[in-house]
Amino acid sequence: MGISATSAGAVLAIAMVMLSAMPLEGSGGGGFNYKEALAKSIIFLEAQRSGKLPPNNRIPWRGDSGLDDGKPDNVDLTGGYYDAGDNVKYGLPMAFTITTLAWSAIFYRAQIQAAGELSNVQEAIRWGTDYFLKASTRRNHLYVQVGDPLLDHQCWIRPENMQTARTLYKIDERQPGTEIAAETAAAMAAASIVFRHDDHQYSHKLLNKAKLLFNFAKAYKGTYDGECPFYCSFSGYNDELQWAGAWLYFATKNSTFRQYLLEESVDATVSEFSWDLKYAGSQILLTQLYFEGDKDFDDYKNLADSFVCSVLPESPYHQIYTTPGGLIYLRDGANTQYVTSTALLFSVYSDLLAKHKQQVTCGNQNFGPDSLMAFAKKQMDYLLGNNPQQRSYMVGFGNNPPTQPHHRGASVPVLPQKQVVSCGLSFVNWFAKNSPNPNELTGAIVGGPDRNDFFQDRRFDGPKLEPCTYINSAAVGVLARLASPL
Repeated sequence: MGISATSAGAVLAIAMVMLSAMPLEGSGGGGFNYKEALAKSIIFLEAQRSGKLPPNNRIPWRGDSGLDDGKPDNVDLTGGYYDAGDNVKYGLPMAFTITTLAWSAIFYRAQIQAAGELSNVQEAIRWGTDYFLKASTRRNHLYVQVGDPLLDHQCWIRPENMQTARTLYKIDERQPGTEIAAETAAAMAAASIVFRHDDHQYSHKLLNKAKLLFNFAKAYKGTYDGECPFYCSFSGYNDELQWAGAWLYFATKNSTFRQYLLEESVDATVSEFSWDLKYAGSQILLTQLYFEGDKDFDDYKNLADSFVCSVLPESPYHQIYTTPGGLIYLRDGANTQYVTSTALLFSVYSDLLAKHKQQVTCGNQNFGPDSLMAFAKKQMDYLLGNNPQQRSYMVGFGNNPPTQPHHRGASVPVLPQKQVVSCGLSFVNWFAKNSPNPNELTGAIVGGPDRNDFFQDRRFDGPKLEPCTYINSAAVGVLARLASPL
């Protein structure tokens, strides 16, 4: 926890001034302990695990859960991640979590290793990919969700004690879901690169599965609406197909995927990167190939620049609203997901620009790598405490962090495993209680303030207090970069 203001007088004031002048270990010269924030971001992902927890589980208040997942179809679907504060396993955001985490592990491997977190990041990725392998044992068949969200949301209970139906949802040739199949392919392909040198056999297995899922996504096109109203795909599936094709090309260097990206893939100009809209990610990823000499990818470079120009406040083509305190703000409801995902892209693109001595041109203005990295840092610093509220939005980190995350496991005390809970009373006993959660959800980045920088630490305010795995997965790379500058 950070230092909070007190009225202890001049001696304390002087001590605080002296302390503020001292560089923090792992701060990268930026004032915050980014190394600590990185470590805690990964711990939150571990708190979201479903299934049989490993012996080295670091979350003392978490236990085994969802051990019968898959039984209605006589399959093993244990493992994976709960996406946010509920007890449902959604395939689309889970896959995006793994893809972005894998990208960070690839691009910032040295920085993550320097922070002592590489094995933890790899284990977090494997926890997801092990689940995806279980969910895709049959060709052209993928389990994409476990748990009925409507029933789940009627009970405020820890996953260890949940009694709601673990309904299974799947896509196949008759009911396709191109977005989910392609995003899962992207996750598996990116993860295969992560494990290529550490576990070649596992990497090969992931890559083979990624190819099969990509072919499935292309051959049987259709949007799957089964995850609505919580994870509806508003952007369509062409972005996921491009994203998957990009990661498969990076993983294989196979000309088939290159041809797809240059001749078949449908592209778009965007100003957002999220679990629903992947274009900006693939555009920046593929711009690396342009910088390395493959000039056929020049359209991707132009689109990547367009994304940057639409976000940077100083750009004449700026489109994205920023709060009075400087935070980008796209939508109510877990807005920090757009903050961390944008920061990741700006961080990666900044380093690519620096390596290849390039810049971004927005009309009559040029922006170099330092401008992009400064913007990424500003966004992350806002979340860590440099904001009008002067508070951290990461649980257990910095000054005045949230204490009431909108999260069942953290807000309900540990109960005997077999205890039967009244769903109606669960909201009275735990959800509506105005007091800190009994279990600290360390490292969780909550939804954040509103468009006017206002924030109230109250559990019932889900848009501001609910954490999500994909908020943290995108934060890992940029926090590693800030903790250990190139």
